[in-house]
Amino acid sequence: MKTRFILIQTSHAGNVGATARAMKTMGFDDLVLVAPRWANVLRREETIQRASGALDVLANARIVATLDEALDGISHLCATAMTPRDFGPPTREPRAHFEMLLKSEHQAQEYQALEPDLTANLAAGAPAGEAGVAFLFGSERFGMANEDVYRCHVALSIPTDPQFGSLNLGAAVQVIAYEWRQALGGFGSPAPAGAGAAPARADARQVAGMLAHWERALVEIGFLDPAAPKKLMPRLNQLFNRAQLGQEEIHILRGVAKAMLETAERARR
Repeated sequence: MKTRFILIQTSHAGNVGATARAMKTMGFDDLVLVAPRWANVLRREETIQRASGALDVLANARIVATLDEALDGISHLCATAMTPRDFGPPTREPRAHFEMLLKSEHQAQEYQALEPDLTANLAAGAPAGEAGVAFLFGSERFGMANEDVYRCHVALSIPTDPQFGSLNLGAAVQVIAYEWRQALGGFGSPAPAGAGAAPARADARQVAGMLAHWERALVEIGFLDPAAPKKLMPRLNQLFNRAQLGQEEIHILRGVAKAMLETAERARR
């Protein structure tokens, strides 16, 4: 779904850069500024520094004079407001609202697939273009104006400590961008550096051979009494089974057993 972040009358250049960075970390790049304080805000040094490498988002950003110009191609508007209004759209937490929004979108797509002729007739004369969602953020000094909030379908309120609910603009954008990306499916956790294919698991024969090697070594160093072994080896067998050893780990453990045997041999000389 097309996603746009809209900053209205932003007064601090650094917040524009922080917004670009927050968007890029979540894979978004459609940024529109409505009547910012600085006409050259996208090129200011503070903006570029706070963007921390998200220069492509800044390069793609647009500056417009009015909110109407920022809303082309957008069908669902989300205000961001800490304080609920007595009149206007419902106030919801981002996660709950995004779940509802995507569920409705999915149902609409299913309906369109089932009734293509009817939905085509309903859409006749409607403006072409992909439906999109926009997140609106107000001025750092004044927040969102009531008339802008009233145009929106929902007012998103980020759950915060009731005693201190003030979020920096860049931080608020990051939270919304994260929650929306997660709702869309997320990126998943990155693989560890150097991670490739899963290591080959050791089979039962390899584990048994390693255990026999260890049994000889433990007897040689005096840790295992073959006359009264008790349940040491079965317990070690269970331990290594739980560990789900790989073939490389079998080689390491056999190396340990070999070193124990060689040390015991040298001690007897």
